Parts: sequence; structure tokens; C-alpha cells
Amino acid sequence: MHIFLTSKSMERNRAKGLFFSYLRHLLFFEQSIEFQAQKQVFDMQSISSSTAKSILSQCAGKTIAVVGDVMLDRYFWGSVNRISPEAPVPVIDLEHESLHLGGAANVASNLQALGIKPLLCGVIGNDNSGSMLIEILESMGCSAAGMIALEHRPTTVKTRIIGNNQQMLRVDREVRDAISDAESDMLLGSIMNTPELGGIILEDYNKGVMTKSLIHSLCSIAQARNIPVFVDPKFSHFFEYKGVAVFKPNRKEAQEALGFTLKSTDDIQKAGKELLQRLECKNVLLTLGEQGMMLFEDNGSISSVPTRARKVSDVSGAGDTAIAMLASAMAGGATIQEAAVLANYAAGIVCEQPGIVSVTPQEIIHAIDTDVE
Repeated sequence: MHIFLTSKSMERNRAKGLFFSYLRHLLFFEQSIEFQAQKQVFDMQSISSSTAKSILSQCAGKTIAVVGDVMLDRYFWGSVNRISPEAPVPVIDLEHESLHLGGAANVASNLQALGIKPLLCGVIGNDNSGSMLIEILESMGCSAAGMIALEHRPTTVKTRIIGNNQQMLRVDREVRDAISDAESDMLLGSIMNTPELGGIILEDYNKGVMTKSLIHSLCSIAQARNIPVFVDPKFSHFFEYKGVAVFKPNRKEAQEALGFTLKSTDDIQKAGKELLQRLECKNVLLTLGEQGMMLFEDNGSISSVPTRARKVSDVSGAGDTAIAMLASAMAGGATIQEAAVLANYAAGIVCEQPGIVSVTPQEIIHAIDTDVE
């Protein structure tokens, strides 16, 4: 039997053929894109210990400045066995007291543990707490040259009372008024008088040190000297940090600043893209708690970094550790992807230990080797 096709039938068949060919190409393209995205996520999950060792050895000895709100963390530790007859509150039998660096000072402590020379720039009061903070800094080998003692302002102290290993109460002593222009200029002088800086970390806890003028001046100085700036922001001056190398908000901070919740992956990606655009920065690293981190680069790349903590004990100080590792790694020649992976490892180690602790290069290498096994 012979079948004769009219010209219209041939055109319809040719059109169908082109349409199905287009669908095959489109499907292949989508699969290719999906594969690349999966590969990107896989790359963000891993780094070899040899690469990590090289990065950590190259950053050792470099100077990184930390500018921001400095605090002293005081802990009263004890046991609870009875209720007070004076009021329905527990009575804590005090066993011991401990002092730790907090806020921007804890970031400096983390840098020191990683082999970096931190230049800590902040304000304290001319009081006993300020003297104790300086004493702790110097005992660790950290320079206090960038610290300013003020007569009219107390040292920020957060006192935590722990009973039976449970925090019962926190008492804060602080003044949150903005520092003066003259005091800002003194902090800027410490930065300008340091010839070689591998990076500048800005730690904003809304305690008054990070004013708009200081933020703008620091970013301008850094751009003129080609120094990467890493930012841990808070709500008040969230969108003042323009053109920085890495902007690292957590989920809560991003939600408050952008005005919408970050529940789904689409929400998170929308937030990261908007932050990149509004801040005109090179990278946004959004920390997401148990979901790890998501990295947004100015070239359009988006990468997920799953959490590294195997057993979460205490999340205190994890953000400080992450930004210290991030800046150190990039000072050691790491790419932003490698730096994000190392920061995630460092934060994971901190979350597995109780209290505020610093992470050493040896612990990071061990975590990477253990992860490979």
C-alpha cells in the first residue's frame, strides 16, 4: 500500500519533529543544569585535608583587624538544691566563677587560635571589668593597642548564672549609645596605622560602636587599600555595609531586615539575591542553623553548605568562629567556596562543645579527615 503525503502533511510532520527535537534539547539542558547544581553542592560539601592545611599554613602570622562591640562574659557556676524562703526562686550554691572574651573580642580570640595576629579595635570602660578584659587579651598574646578606655562608659559585661549546668539568669551591664566622632576617629587611626592587613572583620552587636560614619569610613579605607571586609551585621545598620567582600547575616537578622520569613528554599534564595543587589557586595553567606549555610556570589552562583555538627551541644559563639575562619581562610588564599566550607567545619566543631570555645587548625584538619572516613 502506498501512502502519499500532501505538502501540508509534510509540514505538520516536520513541525512535530522540530517540536520533539526542541523538547529533547530542553530536557537535556535542564538535566545538565540540575547536574551542575548537584555538583556545585557536592563541591561545597568537601575539601581535602591537604588543601585545608595549605590554606591554614599560608594565613598563619597574618594580621586581621576586628572592629566592633567588645564584651566581657562572666559566668557564675553552682548547684541548686533548694528554693529560697524569701521568694519562689532557686538558691544557687556558688562553686566557681569564670571570665571569657565576648562579642568582637571572641572573634579576636578565634583568630588567635587559628594562628592569626588579631588587631582588636573597640571601646571599654575605665573600670575593673575593662582591666580584666585587657588582661585576658594580653595573656593570650593578643595586642590591646586598638582598644580605647572611656571614662563615661562602662565595659559591656554579660553575667550568666548557671545552676546544675542550666542557665538560670543573665544580667547585662551596658550602654548602647553611639560613640562620638572623635572616638570613631581613634578606632580608624588604629586601622590606618597598620600597614599590612589581611582583612577587616566588622562585628556589630548594636552596642553603639558601629556607627554609620564609622562603617562608611572603614569600607572606604578598605576599598582604597584593597582589603577584604567581612561583616557580621545587626538590624540597625544592616544596609550600610556596601561593597564588602562577605556579608554574613543569620536567618533571623535577614528576616528582620528584609521583612519576610525565610522558610522555604525559594525564600532563602530570594533573600540572598536581594541582599547581593542592595548591598552591592561580592558575596552573601546566609547562616541557617541546622540547615547549614547558603552562599550567594556576585557571579550568580548559589551553593548550599550542609551543617557539620554531628551532635549539637551549644551554639554559643558559632557565628564568631565562622567569620573568623572565613576571613583567615581567604587571607590564606582560599576561594570563597573553600573558605565557606572551612567556616562550616569550624562552626560545627564549636557547636559540639559546651560553652564558648575557640577552634585550632589541628581540630579542623581532624574534622575533615574524620568526615572523609
